[in-house]
Amino acid sequence: MNALQLRWNDLAEVKRELAARDWFPGTSGNLSIKVDDESFLVTASGKDKRKETDEDFLLVDLQGQAIEGFAGKPSAETLLHVEVYGKTAAGCSLHVHTVDNNVISELYAEEGAVTFSGQEIIKAFGIWEENASITVPIIPNHAHIPALAKEFGRYVTQDAGSVLIRNHGITVWGKDAFEAKKFLEAYEFLFSWHIKLQMLKGR
Repeated sequence: MNALQLRWNDLAEVKRELAARDWFPGTSGNLSIKVDDESFLVTASGKDKRKETDEDFLLVDLQGQAIEGFAGKPSAETLLHVEVYGKTAAGCSLHVHTVDNNVISELYAEEGAVTFSGQEIIKAFGIWEENASITVPIIPNHAHIPALAKEFGRYVTQDAGSVLIRNHGITVWGKDAFEAKKFLEAYEFLFSWHIKLQMLKGR
């Protein structure tokens, strides 16, 4: 099995798991995985990600342009993935819209970031210190995708990371599909935990 098919299978498995969590409402979200130093697979635009077809992903170059032989149109937000692969050694990038990540992004938009601390699941990020913390930057939801990508790219500085887009969703990246999905699940746990805690406190 060649590299393209292997990475296709990896991304399809991630899509299947995230779809089972209902993290793709209204065809939202986009996923990508690096195939080699010149290309990556990205979800096709406007697809129902609960379905599985032979046209779920397109192969694009590192500028986000579709490579001949693949049907459909790349995700409208492919430029965000271009930023990840152009600036880091990451191998997978995941973007989902959930109620929890949208609520968190709205609650803390004015601060420009949200920080979580003292939660055991922070170890999923490889942070093992006592009372560890992790911070996620929050950026405005520019309708103009190149402007959004430029703002997003300011925070793409390491091989693993995350950015919340206000009332839009979170983009998470890591060295491979397993790591990116692990980080995404951990962030979504933190978002849900924080919202429930604040509600129980009456805030």
